[in-house]
Amino acid sequence: MNAILPTSETLRGALAGLLDGLPPARAAAAVDRLIATYRGTTPTHAPVLRDASDAAAYAAYRMPATFEALRAALGALADAAPGWAPRSHLDVGGGTGAALWAAGATWPGGRATTVLDWAEPALAVGRDLAAGVPGLAGAEWRRGRIGATAGELPPCDLLTVGYVLKELTEDDRRALVAGAARSARAVVVVEPGTPDGYERVIGARELLIAAGFTVAAPCPHDGACPIERGTDWCHFAARVGRSSLHRQVKGGSLPYEDEKFSYVAAVRPGGALAPAAARVVRRPQLRKGQVLLDLCTAVDGLRRETVTKRRGALYRAARDTDWGDAWPPPQDTSGASDTPDTSGAPGPGGGSAA
Repeated sequence: MNAILPTSETLRGALAGLLDGLPPARAAAAVDRLIATYRGTTPTHAPVLRDASDAAAYAAYRMPATFEALRAALGALADAAPGWAPRSHLDVGGGTGAALWAAGATWPGGRATTVLDWAEPALAVGRDLAAGVPGLAGAEWRRGRIGATAGELPPCDLLTVGYVLKELTEDDRRALVAGAARSARAVVVVEPGTPDGYERVIGARELLIAAGFTVAAPCPHDGACPIERGTDWCHFAARVGRSSLHRQVKGGSLPYEDEKFSYVAAVRPGGALAPAAARVVRRPQLRKGQVLLDLCTAVDGLRRETVTKRRGALYRAARDTDWGDAWPPPQDTSGASDTPDTSGAPGPGGGSAA
């Protein structure tokens, strides 16, 4: 029997009735406060989501975009570790469960999943949203602290940290990433696609590499990022379809938005890992008879490749290639294994964009 994967449409359906009974003025006020908090620069020492209204507003305001960004990052990990699927998943700081949904959309079938967060209202909303969704309803929703005083994280195949590091102090960030490296086989960190979000991802990437992990995505290499710090930053974009509820809560009129995000996916050595030879790090430019691709590569660092029409199938592939995709496109694979393997990964040196 084929497993039913949760989709953005499934999520929108679950969110549709979330704000029923919540006065529009209260929902709008909660959204405005959350926007101010998330755009601020000071780490918090208490949960951002204080009550059920906050949690409902957050889910309606942010969860579709967070889901798409996490799904893109997990999809890149899945492409780099073909045939591997996690049997257990720990989502640290998971709130309303966007990473739970994203993992379910990436790998078919259920898995033992725990969503850990310090905000009980967020966990309650997440539990309600996942109820009745195949592969998601059995997740454990656990309240607990995150960071230096949280203690050891339980062992797992996959550990996700999505849009969490900004809320933590530097000591708590380092403790969380170190704990993730001790407990998980694969770690995925996602942050907003801003200069400071990129810096937090770079910091997590460096800690994971120091702990013996190999970068699976987006970087084609474990070497230093070739982007000159302070002049640019590595980030990607995920297209998010807006429902009428989403447009109402966010005050927008377009049927879509682009969520900008930075991320790193890294794995322990041990199974078949096939990282991209290069990654498209800017939106491709389509010209008459050619496509311009800005790439981060394992050997040459940042470079531009011009793919002309006379290159046939490769040109057609380039026209279908998007910002954040591997280049050249990965081949289809099948089969399954228990552990992502780094035996075929390139060694340190050259450049990569994290």
